Amino acid sequence: MNLLFRLFLSFNSTSLILVIYLVKSGKVLNNLHPLIAKMPRFGSFIIYFLVPVILTQISLFISNWLDKDSIEATNGESAIKDIEEANNAFLPSYLVYFFVALSVPNCETLVFVFLILFLFTFLSQTLYFNPLFLIFGYRFFYLTTLNNVKVFLITKKRLKNPNKLNFPSLRRITDFTFIDTKKQKT
Repeated sequence: MNLLFRLFLSFNSTSLILVIYLVKSGKVLNNLHPLIAKMPRFGSFIIYFLVPVILTQISLFISNWLDKDSIEATNGESAIKDIEEANNAFLPSYLVYFFVALSVPNCETLVFVFLILFLFTFLSQTLYFNPLFLIFGYRFFYLTTLNNVKVFLITKKRLKNPNKLNFPSLRRITDFTFIDTKKQKT
């Protein structure tokens, strides 16, 4: 299950490059079926965007079957000494994806570039930042443990105090990346 989840995360994290390219190229779905032949161009663009959103929702559903883990307090003391928000740290990477998608001249080049990005994202096995998680209310944090190990956490919680962290639904994606699957915000 972990492999499937990481494949989904890698694809979802890089799929917006495909959406931007399709929109830039003016590709529309009108020729696929007579029922959608009269759909306006922006209808195709909305569908292109909804595909990664739906796939991201599926990956969040799959996350419930990842291995459970814990990075919380042991012996009454927190194992986390520092919390750093990571939402804005990834903006430059995604701006580069957008500029690459806008500058790719043809579909063959796009496929090649996308496969390279997908491969690097998958093999890095460290962070699976997906900006579409923001739509679902997730936030991204770096947590530093007492042993000075920095881990990446995807959660809906607003983290402020490292001494009061509690993740009863924490799942391990990789050795340094976790997702909190608790449904309600706290």
